[in-house]
Amino acid sequence: MFLEIVKADYIDGYRIELWFNNGRTKVIDFYDLLDGEIYEPLKDISNFKDFSIKFNTIEWKNGADFAPEFLFEYEKVENIVAEPQAEYTAATALADSAPVLNAHKKDDFSARAHE
Repeated sequence: MFLEIVKADYIDGYRIELWFNNGRTKVIDFYDLLDGEIYEPLKDISNFKDFSIKFNTIEWKNGADFAPEFLFEYEKVENIVAEPQAEYTAATALADSAPVLNAHKKDDFSARAHE
């Protein structure tokens, strides 16, 4: 089955709610996607609001569009924060350095053996 956009509603700013033929809906903020000559006129919000569904996707009067597959997969990533790690304690530090300490002790032993 080909993925299609069957309905689109303007929400606010550069956000549009899209309905796909697989039953999923998605709100996309297009602001960061309006890059390039064809999309430049859409930075004017009055032009951006003037879209329709053509050829199974959203299309603007100047011919700009996006593949429905791209829009379906698009996820805007914002403010990613790494998951907190386990508390780093003195015991953890000691465990992390154990191979180094052992290597160091071995080197000291080897050095003393050659004295």
